[in-house]
Amino acid sequence: MFQTPYLLFLGDAPDPLAAKVAQGIKDWRPEHCAGQLRLDGCKANLHLPDQSLEEAIAKGAKTLVIGVANRGGSISPDWMPTLMSALEAGLDLASGLHNLLRDNTDLVRQAEKYGRRLHDVRVPSQTSGIANGKKRSGKRVLALGTDCSVGKMYTSLCLEKAMRVKGMKATFRATGQTGILITGNGVPLDAVVADFMAGAIEDITPDNAENHWDIIEGQGSLFHISYSGVTLALIHGGQPDALILCDEPGRPHMRGLPDYSLPSLEAVRDSALQLAQIANPACKVVGISLNTSALSPDRAAAICQQTEDRLGLPTLDPFRHGAERLVDALADI
Repeated sequence: MFQTPYLLFLGDAPDPLAAKVAQGIKDWRPEHCAGQLRLDGCKANLHLPDQSLEEAIAKGAKTLVIGVANRGGSISPDWMPTLMSALEAGLDLASGLHNLLRDNTDLVRQAEKYGRRLHDVRVPSQTSGIANGKKRSGKRVLALGTDCSVGKMYTSLCLEKAMRVKGMKATFRATGQTGILITGNGVPLDAVVADFMAGAIEDITPDNAENHWDIIEGQGSLFHISYSGVTLALIHGGQPDALILCDEPGRPHMRGLPDYSLPSLEAVRDSALQLAQIANPACKVVGISLNTSALSPDRAAAICQQTEDRLGLPTLDPFRHGAERLVDALADI
């Protein structure tokens, strides 16, 4: 679907978290990354080679990926000279923003002029119906967060990796733009019409073998004023057998909402489980995933242990420590 290698465009990202799309691709598909391109004032750094368009093309780059996830998903006017030059130089463009490349007449004209392709990842590739709630064969686990961008996708990908090492049947089901760019398929759930979101999740987690796990990438948070709707659609459409709760210790407030503090893991556990058991009465919370990337190893280990003692559930940073204990917790489901 997308020509690789990628040149990851970080634009003028105000902080590392704003470049989470590019970071995810770099962490999970490093072999697809030729380098990074940053504008003046960019506060993100993937520690890939900084390259001009010409340097990246000389290294084999085929697609410029907009690796920024800004609030509202808009194409900044400050990015346009670079995007236009990328098309002229011979690169395709790929974007997961709500503001579509195909709706920008200047980019469309430039792509047509130079024979390049515009990939809008946040456009559903299929039409889904309304969820029917029928029980499906196979097993499903869903990552749920206290907030946006706390590690739900990383948790899911770590689970898939650990399950496959153990010889288990498992498939990561991408529900956001980064996951789709990593795996090449999935559904951009927040771009689906609201009435059909749960149905879209039913479609990408169909009947399967009884010992097969669909690992559903979480989105948003039940407690996030802006994005709670997409989370509920995942819970009801996914009909998960198991939930893994995700958190980033020390985050001062909800992402983009400085007046809202994060909920406790206990609050997420209780609210999510009540809602999940509407669709699947047997659903259980089986573990906790903590994003400790900003902490020292000793501090990360201490917080994981404290959380595990408090909630009585296996707690770890799967990207840092491996996801084996979370996989083991699924064994009895």
